[in-house]
Amino acid sequence: MRKVLVTGSAGFIGFHLSQLLLAEGFAVVGYDGMTDYYDVALKQRRHQMLLQNQHFSATEGMLEDFDTLHALCLAQRPDVIVHLAAQAGVRYSLENPRAYLDSNLTGTFNVMECARELAVDHLLMASTSSVYGANTHMPYSELHKSDSPLTFYAATKKANEAMSHSYAHLWNLPTTMFRFFTVYGTWGRPDMALYKFTKGILDGTPIDVYNHGEMYRDFTYVTDLVRGIRLLIDTPPVRPDSPDDIPEWDSLSTAAPWRVVNIGNSDKVKLTDFVDAIEAECGRPAIRNYMDMQKGDVPATWADATILRNLTGYAPQTDVREGVRRFVAWYREYFGI
Repeated sequence: MRKVLVTGSAGFIGFHLSQLLLAEGFAVVGYDGMTDYYDVALKQRRHQMLLQNQHFSATEGMLEDFDTLHALCLAQRPDVIVHLAAQAGVRYSLENPRAYLDSNLTGTFNVMECARELAVDHLLMASTSSVYGANTHMPYSELHKSDSPLTFYAATKKANEAMSHSYAHLWNLPTTMFRFFTVYGTWGRPDMALYKFTKGILDGTPIDVYNHGEMYRDFTYVTDLVRGIRLLIDTPPVRPDSPDDIPEWDSLSTAAPWRVVNIGNSDKVKLTDFVDAIEAECGRPAIRNYMDMQKGDVPATWADATILRNLTGYAPQTDVREGVRRFVAWYREYFGI
């Protein structure tokens, strides 16, 4: 039985990935700080569900706490590490940037140190579509420049990519960075748009619609996303003998067993159409508070998923209306509405 350490296992994506890995016969070692960035009870419920499987274990600890993380890694000796834990949220990075420094930089360094010492088969770490920043050429390709982040959150994730490349080169550590595109779905975070919009519509309170609705996002359903991660586990990058060995479509480094991969639905959806879909499922109209673009935000994101598809034969495909339907049904059940 292969063993995977999942950091952020009580988080939105970590929970879904852990469920999938357990269903496919992996042993999963969860590590989560249970921070109060949002409702801790939601995180606890996720872990409680995972703990129903005998092949899941959970340790509570912060990424910055190297001693606890290191001791867990030495005791469990995972074959693979999937690093999802982070201080999330673009807008929160405007209010509390130090939280991102501690978690996303120091914490990720600690994870990489453990991966190096254990010489894991594959280290996979979460980045974000936000690293594309001021780039306006779409759909976003991993081969495009991504050196103009617009928020400190995006800057920390870009730094993670650079840090991991150096470790992959120095220690021959197979590393895949994946860039997420607007992930949504059941058991989602309360600070995410779908959750806030659904709550506002059902409560009859106004929802904030930025840039007056003239925004586009590549909404990626969470089970599609974690399926992509699962398949990437089995495709660790290999250091090429020559740059000529790298296909023109690939982001594989010429100097390291390192690659970056977009995971997105490859279909940009207008924000107002997204709200329309939520209204349809909730059965009532939203009270829309149209606002200007928020600092650090971008008007559109859109993924080119060629690399994911070529490596795994898979591409996310859940239609946004179906994804919204599943979320609203979960939300009603969870809150008894």
